[in-house]
Amino acid sequence: MFKIITDSTADLPEEYLKEHNLGCINLSYILDGVIYGHGQELDWREFYKMMREGKMPTTSQVNPEEAKAFLEEVARSEKEILCLSFSSGLSGTCNSVMIAADEVMKEHKDCRIVVIDTLCASLGEGLLVHKAVCLRDQGKSLDQVADWVRENIPHLVHAFTVDDLFHLHRGGRVSKTAAVLGTLAGIKPKLHVDNEGHLILIGKVRGRKKSLAALVDYMEEKIGSYRDQNDIVFISHGDALEDAEAVRDMVRERFGIQNFLINRVGPTIGAHSGPGTIALFFMGESR
Repeated sequence: MFKIITDSTADLPEEYLKEHNLGCINLSYILDGVIYGHGQELDWREFYKMMREGKMPTTSQVNPEEAKAFLEEVARSEKEILCLSFSSGLSGTCNSVMIAADEVMKEHKDCRIVVIDTLCASLGEGLLVHKAVCLRDQGKSLDQVADWVRENIPHLVHAFTVDDLFHLHRGGRVSKTAAVLGTLAGIKPKLHVDNEGHLILIGKVRGRKKSLAALVDYMEEKIGSYRDQNDIVFISHGDALEDAEAVRDMVRERFGIQNFLINRVGPTIGAHSGPGTIALFFMGESR
């Protein structure tokens, strides 16, 4: 059985990683002058508390040296490795992993590493990893799983909203004027990740409740003939569990889906989306 590796931007729970024997490359971030992510961790509740108090984290991609060190360690015991990496439209991490994989394979001739740019983020990436894990556990080969993943990346739909437009402004997604006026008017953005793995603003609604309902409306718009492929739906949140559960309940009522994985948005994504982010991930006819 081959080894599956992802990275911390997939926002999968630690218990899930352990249960399914997954490797995870950690991205680092800096908050209040302290570097986190490589042996020094900050509780996610404290992370969001500090953001609400005005502290602004910065993030950094995995560099080729870090990726190589991680892959070399795995290659000592695993001869077939599938790496499902954070969207190249949002980070250079995937490119670093690809460079590292080539170097490791040159040095370890008996090891094969396949790296796939998921063009996904947060639990969208996590849901793609989950699908790969299920196929692997059914006995599918590395090539069979890799082919399925590549074919289905365009069908992994991301729909999310944020509570504070100023974090999107910091990331260059909206202008300062739009952030100020939108905040005063109670405007909440609706966003998705497109086929190139970029974060795209696709709509605006007034008020938090409507923004949550808009995510479920987007699911109805996109799911099409893929209803049967949604045996489980993933939802992530920026320290806003009640709102995540409200979205879960709306999805359950509208589509009859019973299985969900809900987890918090990790620091790498959360640094740019901010507290209050709610994201819904599912399989659909198109992004």
